[in-house]
Amino acid sequence: MKKIILLLLITSFSLYAATEIEQAYAKEFAFLKAQKEMLHKRVQNLHSKDIQKVANAKREIQTLQTKVLQKESKSKTLSDKLFSAQQNLESINDDTSLIESVVSQGVSSLKPYGIEIELQKHNYPHTLKAIFTNSLAVTKKLSSLREEEGEFYLKDGSSQKGKLIKVGNIATFGVSPKVSGALVPAGANKFKIWGDALSATTAKALLSGKELDSLNIFIYENANKEVSDKEEKTVLSVINSAGLIGWVIVVLGAIGLVFLLLRVVFLQSSTGSSKLPTETLDSLLTHGVSKTLEFLKPKKGSNARVLKATVRNIDRDREHIEDIIAESIIHESTRLDKLSSAILIIAAVAPLLGLLGTVTGMIATFDIITEFGTGDPKLLSGGISIALVTTELGLVVAIPLLLAGNLLNSWAESIKDSMEHTALHIVNEYNKQN
Repeated sequence: MKKIILLLLITSFSLYAATEIEQAYAKEFAFLKAQKEMLHKRVQNLHSKDIQKVANAKREIQTLQTKVLQKESKSKTLSDKLFSAQQNLESINDDTSLIESVVSQGVSSLKPYGIEIELQKHNYPHTLKAIFTNSLAVTKKLSSLREEEGEFYLKDGSSQKGKLIKVGNIATFGVSPKVSGALVPAGANKFKIWGDALSATTAKALLSGKELDSLNIFIYENANKEVSDKEEKTVLSVINSAGLIGWVIVVLGAIGLVFLLLRVVFLQSSTGSSKLPTETLDSLLTHGVSKTLEFLKPKKGSNARVLKATVRNIDRDREHIEDIIAESIIHESTRLDKLSSAILIIAAVAPLLGLLGTVTGMIATFDIITEFGTGDPKLLSGGISIALVTTELGLVVAIPLLLAGNLLNSWAESIKDSMEHTALHIVNEYNKQN
């Protein structure tokens, strides 16, 4: 009974404890649910705020991007303006340098005419105006026909005082009781008489104020630069201007000419009389071999020697006599071709010597340019003369020698062909009769 009561008590206590636990759990669940709802609302509020912040941030980014693009566009515009300003500055500097050069040149150009102009670096327009005004006055003066007292030099170097009639700044005439005529620069702003008789009439007419239809005038570029008298060129002066190589070419040309004349003489003597083959054939057919040999004995020349060999062996068989004729013609070829190679060698060497002279002259010219520069063309004339004249002489020698040498070779070949044809013709005619 006690056990049952104890069991009931335990059961009742257990039931009571379970009820308490369930209540506690229910309270805790309700609390947690309330917390959950509160947190859910809080999360929704935070999410809404975040969406709003993101939207605001995007709007701010777009605004900043727009501002950046505007800044970049403004920066590019400023860069373009800066580049344009730099170009303008460079142009201004170039213009300033050009103006300074013009001003400096104008001031220095007017000094020889006694005009001094003060250079004002900060007032170029005033300086330019003064330069142009004075330049116009000087140009007007120099371009007019004016007369002044002065002196000039004669051909023998003596000075002569008289009137100097200046035609602008490009020509001058001199008139004196002794001589009159056009003047040419003699250096250092001095003048000398020009060797033209007709210019004396022009000088006197200009002095008296007469109008002329034409002027015998010598126009010069610079009165301070001497004009040398023109030298008449001769064959010797041209050869001398070519130097040693020019004389070597001339000597070779003379030797080649002598060889040509000698070869013409050799060929002419080798040909002999044009009637000799006909006379030989007539004598052979009429009087026989011995009489024909006596007829040919005093005859000279290659043609006569070939005919002698032909007649001497005419009674031999055909093959043998043809060999004798061929051998005789070959023997005569040495005489017919005499000096031929020498002429053609000279014709080939002459232009090579001319080329050597050209190279030598150019080397001399460049040596002078290296030492003295190109200011005075007269210094270069020696090398240029060697360069050009030697080439000219080489061609003058080579072309006639080459042409004449080949013509004489053709003549020699025709003589050989004629000798062979004549010899065989005599053999054929003789064999017909016998």
